[in-house]
Amino acid sequence: MVSPRSLLLLLLLASPFLLLLLHASSDEDLDYIIHNAAADDLPADDEWLQEGSDDDQEESDPFHQGDIDETHVFLLTAANFSDFLSSRRHVMVEFYAPWCGHCQALAPDYAAAASQLALLHQDVVALSKVDATEDADLAQKYDVQGFPTILFFIDGVPKDYTGERTKEAIVAWINKKLGPGVHNVTTVDEAEKIITGEDKAVLAFLDSLSGAHSNELAAASRLEDTINFYQTSNPDVAKLFHIDPAAKRPSVVLLKKEEEKLTIYEGEFRASAIADFVSANKLPLITILTQETGPSIFDNPIKKQILLFAVANESSEFLPIFKEVAKPFKGKLLFVFVERDNEEVGEPVANYFGITGQETTVLAYTGNEDAKKFFLDGEMSLDNIKKFAQDFLEDKLTPFYKSEPIPEPNDEDVKIIVGKNLDQIVLDESKDVLLEIYAPWCGHCQSLEPTYNKLAKHLRGIDSLVIAKMDGTTNEHPRAKPDGFPTILFYPAGKKSFEPMTFEGDRTVVEMYKFIKKHASIPFKLKRPDSSAARTERAESSGSTEGEKSSGSNLKDEL
Repeated sequence: MVSPRSLLLLLLLASPFLLLLLHASSDEDLDYIIHNAAADDLPADDEWLQEGSDDDQEESDPFHQGDIDETHVFLLTAANFSDFLSSRRHVMVEFYAPWCGHCQALAPDYAAAASQLALLHQDVVALSKVDATEDADLAQKYDVQGFPTILFFIDGVPKDYTGERTKEAIVAWINKKLGPGVHNVTTVDEAEKIITGEDKAVLAFLDSLSGAHSNELAAASRLEDTINFYQTSNPDVAKLFHIDPAAKRPSVVLLKKEEEKLTIYEGEFRASAIADFVSANKLPLITILTQETGPSIFDNPIKKQILLFAVANESSEFLPIFKEVAKPFKGKLLFVFVERDNEEVGEPVANYFGITGQETTVLAYTGNEDAKKFFLDGEMSLDNIKKFAQDFLEDKLTPFYKSEPIPEPNDEDVKIIVGKNLDQIVLDESKDVLLEIYAPWCGHCQSLEPTYNKLAKHLRGIDSLVIAKMDGTTNEHPRAKPDGFPTILFYPAGKKSFEPMTFEGDRTVVEMYKFIKKHASIPFKLKRPDSSAARTERAESSGSTEGEKSSGSNLKDEL
């Protein structure tokens, strides 16, 4: 690996030639930026992603730990990815980053699952991994937004892995994908064991246990990972599952050991429709949010949710009301209870939604797609919550967005944006605006900060241009949605009604300047400092140059 010091030497040796080429350009401002930013924008060979030297990296890299046997995990790259998938029908792929803590935690379970599946299904399924920091184009092709991202390919077609990140969950999930999908129930004894032994089950009453309807049911079972599917042609078995033996076939029911025990499917006998029915109805009227139930809530085809936040000792007062409200909205809205004083779930979820204090709160949430939130005003009565839910279903509510207080003053080179002043500053039609959305804990954002500050310093004094940043963990706005951290968006003057442009180049002063210059609606010239001031400024900043590195590969931390 070429060190930053070697690159600095190469750049210094090459600079006369570079300057000669650049002199031919008509953009004197670009010449100035390159001349003054050269030392700041040295490539860093992605070393900013890691801590320590090359010598100690192997110890911190989970994929080099000696106690993890990765014999059965295949390392894929852009060069062998397509050939590997075409040679196997079932392939699980983990897109990871060596520095990612979640990937490090997954590594031993993933390797153990690969070993067990190799014994169970030799040459039928393979577990593999791709270093997304080395094969960024491949990761982008499959819309990898965070790490780890796990996809399961069947005949080259990817499906999101929705299970837990444990050996047992991975093995069980894949076994279901490889299994028959649907099980035959031919006797009353078999049916009774299912009814007494399983919390939830799907049964189809068919004319035949093979053929088109059976195949469609098996396809539906592979789309729903958490419930077993059964089929029967025996009227006595159907009767145990509360199906009228004289009912028209095919018939499908979902049976649960809960207050609402039976749900009858009345739609078209089609795999995707049956799977959506099961996914939408498998949850109880009120689902208590836990680590285990989270995926079934947020991956549910019903995206709209009503959430009740209450401390444990007050839940008995409000849960009966909440449950009564939920009944007419079954299959339309999800109703979720969040125990506010549960440190594992309640606290972080409340923080995400911007809820402070212990007061009982009801809010509506549109799901992860557009993440709009709506808070209930007024008393926690049955009628008030029911009207709130109905208005939410009919899109009559006004969304709420988190915001820190508007900063005073706000006259630094990088303007501070919060939810409450974004309209005023970012959406000002008379300004071209570059906005970085960051997270305080994000390592990539921390690495970008000195470069972003230098860009703003070079562009200070240009009235038509604003360089700004917003903490995306404490502020929200529908026109500034982060796609991981950091996300850099550009809002051209006079075009604020359009979606902003995303900067996806190398995060250097020069590249960001070129991007702004190309897309700014209002032409501008740099306000350069006088030569003596510039020399003083460069001398003061020279001591910190070696430690500042370009973000280069444009990766984002997980949301």
